[in-house]
Amino acid sequence: MSECKCKWTSEFIVKSKVKEVLSKKGFNSSACVIDALNCVVGWYLDQAAGRAKENGRKTVRGYDIYICK
Repeated sequence: MSECKCKWTSEFIVKSKVKEVLSKKGFNSSACVIDALNCVVGWYLDQAAGRAKENGRKTVRGYDIYICK
């Protein structure tokens, strides 16, 4: 990881796909963008697993992941 700090060190994000999407929009990306996205995904997975556990399940379902607009 670069200057971004996060408890998740897993690589959830496909770097080339992020770069491709941003490039098509005319933007570059720093390494910190990938790290930040990995942190966000890790946080969502952690929250979803907690909700599944609270509901007595070992299966995380789509509705366990809350995304607010």
